Amino acid sequence: MSRPIVMFDVSRCVGCRSCEIACAVEHSSSKDLFSAINEYPLPRPRIRVYKIDDLNVPVTCRHCDDAPCVAVCPTGAMYRDETGYVLHNPSRCIGCRLCTLVCPIAHPRLIPELRVVIKCDICMDRLREGRKPACVEACPTGALMFISETELARERVRERIVKALLEK
Repeated sequence: MSRPIVMFDVSRCVGCRSCEIACAVEHSSSKDLFSAINEYPLPRPRIRVYKIDDLNVPVTCRHCDDAPCVAVCPTGAMYRDETGYVLHNPSRCIGCRLCTLVCPIAHPRLIPELRVVIKCDICMDRLREGRKPACVEACPTGALMFISETELARERVRERIVKALLEK
């Protein structure tokens, strides 16, 4: 997978949930925090921070290469776009939740009052403007990164080399 996705460094996440708020606001009609809280339905984040023991773990769509959610969707609401990201068309969604059952990280979620599923859309509008996803921009500790797995691996190797050199 060479396209960037939202990756996280669990050692940096403090569980502030700024990413969740930024995501919900980005997916609101108003794009404004104070207006968004009065919208119906309430805007929902596509990223969630789970507390697991002493760790805070931000979870969002991995935009899998084999994307079981795309394969199982009976209406084509889940699809891969020309850039390779897995996206969702809510107007085609019938709320069957098959995608939620096959996703290895249980990312897509049903919004009961709308009877449709939501999932991370990688803030595609922001990407087209040359900006990072809202969750990444909002993260105050740098726990969230918009980076490809290849670039992240290179970054980790550089960090280990620098650390080894500093220890000498």
